[in-house]
Amino acid sequence: MEKYDAIVVGAGTAGCLAAKTMAQKGLKVCLVEKKPKAEIGEKICGDALGEHHLTFLGLEKPTGGELEAKIDGMKIYSPDEKTVFTVADKDFKGYILNRHLFGQWLLKKATDSGAQLLDSTNLRSPIIEKGAVAGITAKDMKTGKVLELRSKVVVDATGYFGMVRKQLPEELGIDREIENTDVEACYREIRELKVQNENTRYCEIYLNQKASPGGYIWIFPKAGTKVNVGIGTIMRKTGYPNPKEQLYATAYKKPMFEGSTVVSGGAWFDPVRRPLDNMVGNGVIIIGDAASLVNPIHGGGIGPSMLSGHFAGLEIVDALSKGAATKESLWGYNKKYIDTYGKKQGALDIFKIFLLTCSDEDLNYGMNQKLMTEDDVLKAGMGDEFHLNITETAKRVFRGIRKVGFLKQLNTTVSMMKDVKTHYNSYPSTPVGFEAWQAETIRLIAEGHKKLGA
Repeated sequence: MEKYDAIVVGAGTAGCLAAKTMAQKGLKVCLVEKKPKAEIGEKICGDALGEHHLTFLGLEKPTGGELEAKIDGMKIYSPDEKTVFTVADKDFKGYILNRHLFGQWLLKKATDSGAQLLDSTNLRSPIIEKGAVAGITAKDMKTGKVLELRSKVVVDATGYFGMVRKQLPEELGIDREIENTDVEACYREIRELKVQNENTRYCEIYLNQKASPGGYIWIFPKAGTKVNVGIGTIMRKTGYPNPKEQLYATAYKKPMFEGSTVVSGGAWFDPVRRPLDNMVGNGVIIIGDAASLVNPIHGGGIGPSMLSGHFAGLEIVDALSKGAATKESLWGYNKKYIDTYGKKQGALDIFKIFLLTCSDEDLNYGMNQKLMTEDDVLKAGMGDEFHLNITETAKRVFRGIRKVGFLKQLNTTVSMMKDVKTHYNSYPSTPVGFEAWQAETIRLIAEGHKKLGA
C-alpha cells in the first residue's frame, strides 16, 4: 500500500497543473492516468488557448511544435452567413494547439517537478473513511493488479465523466450528477485540405440552430493545410440531432472541403454550465471539466482547467501545511476560482439559456441589425458586462417581422446576467452561509429558464 500527500486522478491539462504545482512545493504526489504515457494529451477538443492563460500561470511558450498556429481572434457567422462579426482585441494572442504535444509538455513539467506517474492505471473507486476521502483503489492495466493508494487528499481531474465525483457519498456536499441539458455532444475531425484555407488567423464559428441547437459549428486553422472542424449541440430532453451526421450535412458542403481527407476524428462531451456550486469536501477537490469549468458559450475549457489545477494545488499545499485537507481548509479554492472566472461562467449560463430560445431568424436579424457590437460580443463571450445597441430602426424592423418579443428577451437576459454576477460576487469565503447562497443560485437559474422560456 502506497501513501502520498496527494493523488491526482487524470493527467489532462487540469491534472498536470495540479500535480506540478504541488510537487514543486515539495508534496509527494501521485498522478494516476488510465491512458498509456505515450497517449497522454490526446483528446477531442477545439484545441484553442489564449496566451494570457500561459502568462497568468507563469508558463513560457512551448517551442517544440505544441503551438501549431497563431490566431488573432474569431469570426462569428450568422445562420444565413450574410453577417460576420470579427471579434478580436489588439492585446489578444491565441494559439491552436497540437493537443497531444501540449499534453506531453504539461506532463513532463509535472514529472520533472517530482510527481510520480502511474499510467495505464484505471480508477476503481475512492476510499471513504470517517466521512473523508482517504485514497483510491485502481487497477494496473498492464499487470491486472488492483492497487490501494492512500493519500491526504484526492484530486478529481477525470474530465466530463467525473469518475471520483460520481462515487462520493452525498454527505460530502458535492453535486455528483450533471443534467444532460447542461452538456454538449460534440463531434470533431482533423481534416487535410487539398489547398490551404485562405483564413489562417481566425477561428470561425457558424451559428445554426437547425444543425447545432444551442451550440455551433467550428472551423479552426491548424498547421499547413490542416483544419480542426467540429460541431457541438446541447443534449435536450426532447432529443438532439446526431452531431457527426449534422457536420457532414452542413460544414462539409463548403467548397473548401472538396477532396479533403480525414486525419482523425471522434466524439466527446462538454459540460457547458456554471461551475459546480461547491468543488471541495473532506479529503477531495474537483477540478477542470469534472467541476464543469468549461465556458458555457464558446466551450473553451483548456485555460479554465489549467487555472483550476493551479489554484487547487496551491490550496492543498496551504491546507496540508496547517494540518488536514478538510472541507473548511480547502474552501479557499472555491472562493478563488469563483472570484476569478466562475462568476463569469455563472452569468454566461443565463446567456446560454437565452441562446437556446433563439431561432435562426432571430439570430440573422439580431446580427444584421448589430444589436451588439463586435466589442460587446467579445465581452459577452467572456462573461463581462456589455451593452445593447437597440436603435429605433432596429425596433421598427423587429416590429415589422413581429419579433419585438426577441428584443424583450434580450433585455431580460442582460438584466439577469448582471443579477447573477452580483450574486456570485457574494460567494461565501467559508462554508458558513453556503447553503443559503446555493439556494439563491438555484432560484436565479430557475428564474432564467422561466423568464426566457428555455
